[in-house]
Parts: sequence; C-alpha cells; structure tokens
Amino acid sequence: MANTTMRGGRSRKFKSEINVVPYIDVMLVLLVIFMVAAPLTNPGVIDLPTAAKSNLPPTEYIQISLQPDTSATIGINGQNGGGAQPEKVGGRAALMQKLRAMHEKNGKLPVMISADKDIKYDEVIQVISEAKKIGIDRVGLATRQ
Repeated sequence: MANTTMRGGRSRKFKSEINVVPYIDVMLVLLVIFMVAAPLTNPGVIDLPTAAKSNLPPTEYIQISLQPDTSATIGINGQNGGGAQPEKVGGRAALMQKLRAMHEKNGKLPVMISADKDIKYDEVIQVISEAKKIGIDRVGLATRQ
C-alpha cells in the first residue's frame, strides 16, 4: 500500500525532501569566520633573509650605491682602488656610461650593488640587468649582517 487512507477517504502522500536549513546555518557560520580571519593575514609582508660573509670575497670590485632620490655613486673598492673617493653620478644612463667605461678598463672586476632600503626593487633589478648586458659576469648585492 503506497497510499495510506485517512478518515475522510482521502489519501495522504509522503513528502521526501531534504531539509537544507541546517546546512545553510553552517555555511553562514563558516562565512563569518573566514570574513573575520581574512584581515588578520597580511600577504604583503616579506621577511627577507640575511646573508653571512662569503668565503672568498673579491679583493677589488666596482661598488655601486643607489639612493632613493635616483642618484647613484660608483667607485672601485679594494686594495688598489680603495683609497679613491666614490664618484657621484646623476641618473641611470650616466651610471651605465661610467660602469661601461670602468668595465672596459678593468674587465674582470665584479660589481657590488648596495641599495638603500627605501629604493624600489625594480630599479635594483634594472641595474643588475644592464650590468649583465654590458658583459659583467659577477654581480652581487650588499646585505646587512
């Protein structure tokens, strides 16, 4: 008997449907939890590593210092050129001309770039890229210890 009879002679049919109200309640609670927890994580903060001294640092190298006001200084540090005062150059074009001249004079000198912490990362990468285009094989970054 699929249908059951009632007093009035009417038949009653069973309803077979799922009650979704508890599922909606759980989903709303999860939504609130994720909305509260999302601002607590900050994906923009990066903890940069520090570096120790290398085993065999170069005795002589070209030092490039980058400042946030788009000026730079360039000079040769080390045993022979360590006493010379670094030369202040204007923008990146003047820096690359001076670097090219130094590289032509001393072709095997590596380059050490020390950039201010407020400088844009892209500018440091551009200087590294242009130094590689000139033909400088060894380019390093100065770090805090």
